[in-house]
Amino acid sequence: MGLPRIAITVRLWSGLIFGLILGLVFGGSTAANAATYPSLSVQRVVASGLEVPWGLAFLPDGSALVSERNTGKIKRIDPSGRAGNNVKTIGRINGVSAEGEGGLLGIAVATPQGSSTPVLFAYLTSRLDNQVVRIPLLDNGKRLGTQKRIVTGIPKATYHNGGRLLVGADQKTLYIATGDAGDPQLSQDPASLAGKVLRVDFNGAPAAGNPRAKSPVFTLGHRNVQGLALDSKGRVWASEFGERDADELNLLVPGGNYGWPEIEGRGQDPRFINPRTVWSPTSTASPSGIAIKNDVVYVASLRGERLWQVPIKGAQTRDAKSWDLGDAGRLRTIAQAPDGSLWVVTGNTDGRGDPRPSDDKIIRLFAR
Repeated sequence: MGLPRIAITVRLWSGLIFGLILGLVFGGSTAANAATYPSLSVQRVVASGLEVPWGLAFLPDGSALVSERNTGKIKRIDPSGRAGNNVKTIGRINGVSAEGEGGLLGIAVATPQGSSTPVLFAYLTSRLDNQVVRIPLLDNGKRLGTQKRIVTGIPKATYHNGGRLLVGADQKTLYIATGDAGDPQLSQDPASLAGKVLRVDFNGAPAAGNPRAKSPVFTLGHRNVQGLALDSKGRVWASEFGERDADELNLLVPGGNYGWPEIEGRGQDPRFINPRTVWSPTSTASPSGIAIKNDVVYVASLRGERLWQVPIKGAQTRDAKSWDLGDAGRLRTIAQAPDGSLWVVTGNTDGRGDPRPSDDKIIRLFAR
């Protein structure tokens, strides 16, 4: 069951010889380039038999929580156990209305200052809206406490609900990625929570230092952000689904406008911030979750069914390079575990994929 324990082989989309591209475009030695694009290997399947898994977050003891979009369940994974026998349901999030791309989506874990009890943040689609709830994690993360809504009124739709959550570098704030809910003009409306990345405190209030006082909006002009991650400088990067021309990887700047629906991909309008990396056509990526390790962005792609590496160089990025994970299929989420490994969540049971035996899975990778 699961994937064979094999080294992953690289596929370079551009069709040019790997060494020639790095030598001509970036310069530098072969050793330096190897460090820029670390080698990846599959260690093992950590968990299997998951039903439309979406969010992934780690607890202080190294175990993980995963959200299931359609069931509304939060499951705990023991990384030392055997896949298929190491997954326990610790509770169900109340109020989840799973329809289309909506349901129980992203999760994040943090321990508020002055408290010894970690909390779970969860992004969910309800009957009326998308919202974020906060839940204490009791008994060392083995049981959910009382659920509290902290952000409500995020527009919902069958498609483009966003849903990724990220704890800020200050460990006091929460970033929330939303979609345009099928109404692109909302992305340019500063009064709407749709098509934005929001920044709030752990109680859901607009975070201190936001671009506009008393507003949770951190950036705007997004179509459907489903990936958020911090680099070594504490900067926030976001992956974004394009409509037809280009998928994007963006470096978020407070108050920045990323152009949707006026621009998709790169443009010349000075009002809008261009993406740092573009995939075109969108079938090569459709990026969902991202993780950053040693300032290399790892991008999980759905339609592309592959993992992308995008090294960060200052405020820019180097060329994106793809890694084939064998017959893993659609890749929904990636996160770095406390031990430094990368966990990749497949998304083949989401209604658009072709489920493999024991899907969906979480695959553990090592980057060297």
